[in-house]
Amino acid sequence: MRRAVWPRCASAAGWAWRWRSNAPDTRDTLMKIAVIPGDGIGVDVTAEAVKVVEAVGRRFGRRFQLDTLPYGADHYLETGVAMPPDGHRMLQAEFDAIFIGALGDPRIPDMRHAREILLETRFQLDLYVNYRPVKLLDARFCPLKDCGPDEVNFVVFRENTEGMYVGVGGRFKAGTPDEIAVQEEINTYAGVHRIVKHAFEYAAKTPRRRLCMADKSNALRHGHALWQRVFGELAPQYPTVEAWHLFIDAMAMQLVKNPAQFDVIVTNNMFGDIVTDLGAQLQGGLGMAASGNLHPGRTSMFEPVHGSAPKYAGKNVANPIGAILSSALMLDDLGLAVEAASIEQAVADVVRAGQGPRDIGGTLGTRETGDAVVSAIEAGA
Repeated sequence: MRRAVWPRCASAAGWAWRWRSNAPDTRDTLMKIAVIPGDGIGVDVTAEAVKVVEAVGRRFGRRFQLDTLPYGADHYLETGVAMPPDGHRMLQAEFDAIFIGALGDPRIPDMRHAREILLETRFQLDLYVNYRPVKLLDARFCPLKDCGPDEVNFVVFRENTEGMYVGVGGRFKAGTPDEIAVQEEINTYAGVHRIVKHAFEYAAKTPRRRLCMADKSNALRHGHALWQRVFGELAPQYPTVEAWHLFIDAMAMQLVKNPAQFDVIVTNNMFGDIVTDLGAQLQGGLGMAASGNLHPGRTSMFEPVHGSAPKYAGKNVANPIGAILSSALMLDDLGLAVEAASIEQAVADVVRAGQGPRDIGGTLGTRETGDAVVSAIEAGA
C-alpha cells in the first residue's frame, strides 16, 4: 500500500520528531498491519506491542487490523520455506506496515530463515532508510557519568540496502590453509544520495539542525569518497543545517566522550549497524531501542533492535520497551502523530516511575510492563 509522506512535528513526550499529517482525518480508515512475532522473546515482546497498539485504537478511535503471520524458525523447520515466493510482494500490496519481533533460533545455525525474512524484506521492499532514535529516558539507565536525557538525544540514519551487507564476494579454497575470502562493499550514487538527502531533509524540518556524516574516507578512498562527494553536493542546499563530518572511529570516541554534541547522524550500512548499537547502550541497552526500516510513502517495517534470546522465551523477563517504542514509530509513519506521542509519553511515565522491566532496575515482567504502558495510555498519557 502507498500513502502520503508527512512533514515533521514535535512529540509531546520529547522522545522523537515525526511527520505530521496535513491530510483529512483518517479515523474511519482501517490500517492493516502485518505482525511477524518471529522467534524467542520476539513472540513475548510483540504481544505487548500489539496490546499497546490496540489500547491506542480504543482511546483514539482508530481502526487497526493486526494480522499475525507465522514466519519464523518453527515455520521454516516445518515447511522448509522461510516465506512464500510471493511473500514480499504480498506484504507490500496488502499491508500498510510490517511489525517484526525478533528472529534467530539455535536450531538453524546459519540463520537462513532470518536472512530471508528480515534482510530480504529490506532489499525487496527497498527499505533504504534505517531510522534509529537514541533517547535516554532517565539518567539511571546510562552507563556514562553525569549523562541525562538532555545529553543523549539524537537520531541515526543508516543506509539499509547497500554497503558490505549486499553479499557480493566469495571464498576460494574454503577450509584449507590457503583459503581466500573476498567481501565487496557496494556504494552507488543513487543509494548514497537518497539516504544523505533524507537526513538533510529531517534536519532541516526539525530543531535537530546539526547533521554529522561518518565514513572512513581516509582509508576507504573509493567508495567513501562517493559519500564525501554527495555530502558536499547536498550541504549547500540546506543552509539552515550545520553539516559536519567525522571519521567513524572518531565518532565512536566522541559518542562516548560527549554524546550531547550530536543531533542527527548519517552513515553507511555497516558503520550504522555498529554506531546504533553503541547508541542503544547509551539509552539503557538493546531492550530500550526502537527502529524503523523505511521507504517514505511505501509500506515500511518496524522492529525492536534486540535479538531473539531463545533461552528467555516465555519466561516473562524480556524488556518490551523497544518493541513498544517501535510500534510508536510505526504509528508515526502511518501519520498518527498524536497516537505515537501517547505511546512515547506512556513509556516515559512508566520507566521514570521505576515501574519498568528488571534490566533497567524495575520490578515488572514483560506482560506487566505492557500492562503498565496500557494503563498510562488509558489514563491520558
